[in-house]
Amino acid sequence: MQLSIVIVNYNVKDYLHLCLDSVTASIQNLDAEIIVVDNASIDGSAAMVKELFPQVILIANKDNVGFSKANNQGVAVAQGEYVCILNPDTVVGENTFNDVYAFAKAQQKPGIIGVQLVDGTGEFLPESKRNVPTLKVSLNKMIGDARHYYASHLKNDQTGKVAVLVGAFMFMPRAVYTEVGGFDERYFMYGEDIDLSYTVSQAGYTNYYLGSTEIIHFKGESTVKDKRYRKRFYGAMQLFYDKHLYKNIFQQTLVRLGLGVAKAKSWITHFKNQAVIKDHQKIKEYILLSNNDDLARKLSQSVKKTVVTQNKLSATKTGQEILFDAQYTGYDKIIKEIITHSSSGVSYKLIPKKSTFAIGSNSSEGRGEIITFET
Repeated sequence: MQLSIVIVNYNVKDYLHLCLDSVTASIQNLDAEIIVVDNASIDGSAAMVKELFPQVILIANKDNVGFSKANNQGVAVAQGEYVCILNPDTVVGENTFNDVYAFAKAQQKPGIIGVQLVDGTGEFLPESKRNVPTLKVSLNKMIGDARHYYASHLKNDQTGKVAVLVGAFMFMPRAVYTEVGGFDERYFMYGEDIDLSYTVSQAGYTNYYLGSTEIIHFKGESTVKDKRYRKRFYGAMQLFYDKHLYKNIFQQTLVRLGLGVAKAKSWITHFKNQAVIKDHQKIKEYILLSNNDDLARKLSQSVKKTVVTQNKLSATKTGQEILFDAQYTGYDKIIKEIITHSSSGVSYKLIPKKSTFAIGSNSSEGRGEIITFET
């Protein structure tokens, strides 16, 4: 088997549905398997997978064991030569895995391969490619200087070596994952991708950023910042520094002081900006990319406005919401269209096959929005 895709899910059923629909389309020309590890979701995620994607290998945990341990569970049963760690709130194109697989096979000693991630509005997510976050680099980022935190030596669409890739999409030889012990399970959530990237490179493998391949990462669905997030984030950074970079008592004391200052600053910033994120904008016009007039009628009933059907997307204007019917438009095309028309005041939602909803997010910090319609 060529590839195993491991997706850890926690209470994001509709995003998982969309993700699985796109992944299923993307592996048609590969000998591949999909493994979903569900961390005790209570939203019906496991039942949805069983009903709509019976070919998927489902591991249903009774407890939320965290991102790291759940991924290790998935890789433990994987059969592929390569594995891809994939977030459930992502959308891949039909050619995504073919392209990344071909790139990996062409490298002499590949470690982790990442791709260009954009949010639900088509805006580039800079965490797609990063440098090792030394204490100085991290503290500078906390005060607004991220020049050395992100891998700015590569343009967004370029390909090259990078130190750190993002856990939303990590493609690597399964043997490499196994050799380094997979994710360190002391990281419950956050920081584990930095740790694995660094561990793989220290083992003598090369990590790559493949900027020519683009996927959507809605991101906000599982990363809305709260007290628990901040506690885990700073705990993860402390663990990373103690494990890899700063091992004597003097260095560790400086790290704790630095992280303490950064944590205090983040609390101040949090309380200054505690306004609720408004994900939904005033929609003036709905455009459905589809040839399904019945679907347009059902959507019109849900949004209480006329939904206009078009067979292609040309010009866009502020206040429009574009609804992509995945039965009509392929995911590669959808991703390209969203990127092409980013920063135009337009919002987007995707309608996966076998669904009765359209889903999207207008902010990488928001939880996203769903339009449901009748069957």
